[in-house]
Amino acid sequence: MGYYDGISEGYEELHKEEQLKKVELIKTFFRPEKTDRLLDVGCGTGVTTEPWDCKRYGIDPAPRLLERARQKDRIEYRLAPAESIPYPDNYFDHVISITAIQNFQDIEKGLKEIKRVGKSSFILTFLKKSKKAEFIESEIRKLFDIKKRIEEEKDYIFAT
Repeated sequence: MGYYDGISEGYEELHKEEQLKKVELIKTFFRPEKTDRLLDVGCGTGVTTEPWDCKRYGIDPAPRLLERARQKDRIEYRLAPAESIPYPDNYFDHVISITAIQNFQDIEKGLKEIKRVGKSSFILTFLKKSKKAEFIESEIRKLFDIKKRIEEEKDYIFAT
């Protein structure tokens, strides 16, 4: 059993408040239209997928987190890692990944997949204290045209 499946029961107690705070900050400059399709990569229990007012989709590699997500909302959730997103090229108007990138098995491949399935609007965040932070930022800058970089309490937030 993976780490996130192991903490699935208490995941929201541990992380919900902090994640929603990030979403509220992101909402100050990012507002999808009702008809837009949004994919949340590393969606976990759906905490960062639910707040958006559009067609929402989520993927996560942790089955127990997705079980919890599916109990709450009418969102299409699929079991999949970031490195193998089960959707066609340019399918999503927006792709977000909130505090998940540092957990990807292959960061470069995961970011390339995010770019592949998205059109041009991306919100990507990762933990500032991650040992991989410098590498993640360089990969994001290599693949995406960054319009905004915000240093939040625990995360770096990048918007295209």
